[in-house]
Amino acid sequence: MSVAAPTLVHVPFLDLHAQYDSIREEVQEAVNAVLESGHFVGGEWVEKFENDLAEYVGARYAVGVGSGTAALELAFKAAGIGPGDEVIVPANSFFATAEAVTNVGARVVFADVNPLTFHLDAASVASRLTPKTRAIVPVHLYGRAVNLAGIERLAEANHLMIIEDACQGIGAGRDGVMVGGSGRLTCFSFYPGKNLGAYGDGGAVTSNDPRAVETIRMLRDHGSPAKYHHVAVGTNSRLDAIQAAILSVKLRHLDEWNARRFEHGTALIHALGGPGIRPPALPQEGEHNFHLFVVRARRRDALKDFLHERGIDTGIHYPVPLHLTPAYQALGYAGQGSLPIAEALAGEILSLPMYAELTEEQIGGIIHAIREYLNQA
Repeated sequence: MSVAAPTLVHVPFLDLHAQYDSIREEVQEAVNAVLESGHFVGGEWVEKFENDLAEYVGARYAVGVGSGTAALELAFKAAGIGPGDEVIVPANSFFATAEAVTNVGARVVFADVNPLTFHLDAASVASRLTPKTRAIVPVHLYGRAVNLAGIERLAEANHLMIIEDACQGIGAGRDGVMVGGSGRLTCFSFYPGKNLGAYGDGGAVTSNDPRAVETIRMLRDHGSPAKYHHVAVGTNSRLDAIQAAILSVKLRHLDEWNARRFEHGTALIHALGGPGIRPPALPQEGEHNFHLFVVRARRRDALKDFLHERGIDTGIHYPVPLHLTPAYQALGYAGQGSLPIAEALAGEILSLPMYAELTEEQIGGIIHAIREYLNQA
């Protein structure tokens, strides 16, 4: 894409209003249909979205749940993971990846990440395997599909499960397989800021395993396969009908939105780089949905402040590696220096604005501001 002439322009980190304006009538029509039906929990709207999602990712089944965190917890429970088990997760991820493991009673084991992709590093995983290890959780971080070959070899050799955290990965794929279409338990989040975001919380699990899917359906509804018939202690984590209807509308636009994100990301990658800043490696088309556009900056906080002064909002995903968060210190996890790549990233990564509705003027403003910063640094 061409880049507009540099100008001082406000660039919010995320602009959900712009997306809503583009689909307002479709969303209102879908919501009104649910309101007129009077069916707000379960029913045809949820079933339609589940079918739409399964078809989109190439899975046999999809189960809507209350959030991405709930998707992870219910997937772990359906896989039989609980007390006495260990689950390996990357140290550079959102807190929920680890939290869900803890919430089912298993022990989190943190592994380091690859310095180029920021994905779970297979060698680090191998060094943390014990007889108690039951599962590995690769995260399709920032929207880039993970190359799972090394993790798959480890899992096969050690009889371990792989449960995928795809809470940022909707619409990406690798080697002809969409994220969510592997057949494994794969967990999605529809938090409003996601590429496929609800207007509230929501999540889903995709899988080709009918037994696991039925277990999740039961557990999300108080362990009840039929009303007042409770065969297990579950929870209340259902995807409500209004959110499901909205998500079905948005799913029709997802490929177009992701294509725009990829175009924006490619423009930024080509324009940025050099001493002091490193953009992400340019992926194959379709491999990255650019949920987030994350650069490494030698003086990250100075760059963040510089951009803020020029009206460009940024974020940090994530400022503290999971093994160093206060929540996990009491459990005796290794401290500073134990996972050097994740720790180095935490001090360098900066998320630039990234969404389909970014204008050429805004892209140009981001590029101009960063070049200005680099020239004076």
